[in-house]
Amino acid sequence: MPSRDRVTVSSRAAKRLRDGHVWVYRSDIVSTDGAGPGSVVSVSDERGRFLGTALYSSASQIAVRMFSTQRVNDFCALLRERIQQAIAYREHVVHNTEAYRVIFSEGDFLPGLIVDRYNDVLSMQILTQAMDDESVRETIISELTESMGPVSIAERVDSRVRELEQLAPRSAGLIKGEPASTVFTMNRIRFHYDAIAGQKTGAFLDQRENYVAAAEYAHGEALDVFCYQGGFALHIAEHCSRVTGVDSSRPALEVADRNAALNGREIEWIEANAFDLLRDYADAGRQYDFIVLDPPAFAKSKASLDTALRGYKELNLRALKMLRPGGILVTCSCSYHVSSPDFLQVVAEAARDIHRNLRLLENRTQSRDHPILLGIPETAYLKCVIATA
Repeated sequence: MPSRDRVTVSSRAAKRLRDGHVWVYRSDIVSTDGAGPGSVVSVSDERGRFLGTALYSSASQIAVRMFSTQRVNDFCALLRERIQQAIAYREHVVHNTEAYRVIFSEGDFLPGLIVDRYNDVLSMQILTQAMDDESVRETIISELTESMGPVSIAERVDSRVRELEQLAPRSAGLIKGEPASTVFTMNRIRFHYDAIAGQKTGAFLDQRENYVAAAEYAHGEALDVFCYQGGFALHIAEHCSRVTGVDSSRPALEVADRNAALNGREIEWIEANAFDLLRDYADAGRQYDFIVLDPPAFAKSKASLDTALRGYKELNLRALKMLRPGGILVTCSCSYHVSSPDFLQVVAEAARDIHRNLRLLENRTQSRDHPILLGIPETAYLKCVIATA
């Protein structure tokens, strides 16, 4: 790692850090003393009071990500310790699965690092200058290998993030061992996984516990909208007389079909735009006993919040029109900028507009392998509402 440098932050940023957050935006940087791309820096307020040790980015609007409230003399040694702690935490909270998030960036005090496990394959994603330093990368790979013994480690690459962080281009692919594909079991259901293809780092592991919760209410005819590779559909299939999964991605549906065959499930897959399909089905008077809405993030920024809320309302309104009396709606949002109260309000407004009364059964969030830090609201992003009409 680069040598220790210093960063001075504004009083506003200092208060934010003392309150438990770990980010300092570039607008709150008062001065940098030698801090370069990916530096480990000592952070102080304007009065010179030490606040902690952080990782510095010369490119991101999040210029400082706190790593410790103490002085850190050996960054790589502490990095190894944090990885070990993240693994140990999962041993207590993860059950009935061979797939889960091993490291959740700030949620595990390892800002800029995401690691997922899929059976014997690890998928890694690096999002910041500091974590992309060669000595740091070597430490991460070494510790994961020693602590978890994977057959292979793959790296997923977000080209846009690397560009914003002014990092050299990298190609996604295996960085250790082989193969890149495997089959894993989640909640007694088997899934195909390819470390190179697919969204995110693979399956939507943050929904793992919500899959189980949804299955407890599943019955009758079911519709899973934005089904991707069949997570909800496969979990509810054994409880339903018929399940239809909808997604706009043909490759995702092809994997979903293979997953269904792997589990001996018969599910109808439809390639379609969700908004168009829901409008057409609602207008045609289609009815279902159980409907899942699990769309991608609609609000990428605060500026798009109003548009996102309108999108969520339309989806839920269309779905509720098709929900039989006594039916179950499972509706989700992974947009951080849409708060839980805002999302509940949108669902309630959709129900009110079509004169339906909804009874809230569960108001859920992400699986426990995606830990939420109370001082960092950004770590809480997933909403999963289960309601009955």
